[in-house]
Amino acid sequence: MPKMKTNRGAAKRFKRTASGKFKRSQSHLNHILTKKSTKRKRHLRHQEIVKPADEKALRRMMPYS
Repeated sequence: MPKMKTNRGAAKRFKRTASGKFKRSQSHLNHILTKKSTKRKRHLRHQEIVKPADEKALRRMMPYS
C-alpha cells in the first residue's frame, strides 16, 4: 500500500502539541493593521487550540504528525 500524503497547506498552518491536540495561529494579523488597536493585535499573536469538531479532518490531512 502506498504512503499517505500530508496536506502541505495544513502542515504549514498547524502544529501538533505534546498531548496530541493541534495548535494554530489566529487570523487578521497580516495587513490593515493601522485601524486595529494595540491590545487587539497583541491578543491575536497568541496561539489557539483547534476545536474538537475540526480535529478529525486535520488528522486525515496530517497522518504522520
